[in-house]
Amino acid sequence: MSSQRVVLAISGGVDSAVAAVLLKDAGYDVHALFMHVWDDDEDAYCTAAQDLQDARRVCDDLSLPLHTVHFVETYRERVFEHFLAELRAGRTPNPDVLCNREIKFGACFAHARRLGADLFATGHYARIGRDSDGHPTLLRAVDGAKDQSYFLHMVAASSFAHTLFPIGELQKTAVRRMAVARGLAVHDKRDSTGICFIGERPFAEFLAGYLPAQPGPIETVAGLRIGTHRGLMYYTLGQRQGLELGGIKGAGEAPWYVARKDLARNVLVVVQDAAHGLLMSRRFATAQASWIHGVPPAGEFRATVRTRYRQPDQPCTVTVLADGGCAVETDDPQRAVTPGQSAVFYRGDVCLGGAVITGVETLTRGDVLPGAAAAV
Repeated sequence: MSSQRVVLAISGGVDSAVAAVLLKDAGYDVHALFMHVWDDDEDAYCTAAQDLQDARRVCDDLSLPLHTVHFVETYRERVFEHFLAELRAGRTPNPDVLCNREIKFGACFAHARRLGADLFATGHYARIGRDSDGHPTLLRAVDGAKDQSYFLHMVAASSFAHTLFPIGELQKTAVRRMAVARGLAVHDKRDSTGICFIGERPFAEFLAGYLPAQPGPIETVAGLRIGTHRGLMYYTLGQRQGLELGGIKGAGEAPWYVARKDLARNVLVVVQDAAHGLLMSRRFATAQASWIHGVPPAGEFRATVRTRYRQPDQPCTVTVLADGGCAVETDDPQRAVTPGQSAVFYRGDVCLGGAVITGVETLTRGDVLPGAAAAV
């Protein structure tokens, strides 16, 4: 395998570091590629400088060449601006999904090929299989708790045909052990969280620099004003924390949950029942779906779906509509299905593809959240 060059997207974390170890041990000609996608000047929360140092230490220890590339403008144009637009529209976007398609398997993948890569690799927890015709398929990782296939559903099979996921067969605990055994400096570095590439930071403070806050009323379903929200963009359906509601006369001590966002009136509607009918649904609609193989399963089909990351698979029936969107009906009621999030479809371990949720029909009086009426 020494004649095959693999360019590995290295993040400075333990997962991509162990991926580098596995690729080198397998005999590949491994080159590491570190991406700069966020302008970290005077940004106390950006960890890019430290991550680059960690990536460099790993590459020095393993005697791997390290390349760096800047995709700051590409990230802003293709991912971050869409993220802001979705928030303005009252939805709850998932930028990691778009980041994988546009940056990691878009700009970075193309740059890797320019570096002479025969194959591209990442530290994702996912696997690549083959169907009966020999075409690549996206599979869940062996470690179900770390599986990242949900975030990869918009990547085309043509990219997976030239991709390796070295740690997809491993449990996270095994990855940590391997990092310790090889003396990697990042063996105990904690996993990154937060917005893709932007990282962990005070979310409201961060958004305020891009979207002006528009405080407004918090109301009950009956229309009684019981508080003031900071701006609809800071809340998502089903949310309990951060509402700052309490001591409401006649309301009791039960916690409040976000049930809907009324964008036209700038009102946040809340309920005191985690399983309230406004939070429960069996039917929802999506935008045009992205399928791993480019085409959906024929007509109406059975599958399982996740409407958010880490959700257990939910059996459902999917109908692909004329515009490429989907009408989805789950066997059991689902809580807080949220416009802007991704619905990702599976058959067993195989990820079929997915789409952004556009509208949800709730159980209470058949109420329809924005965008659902025409498609559900």
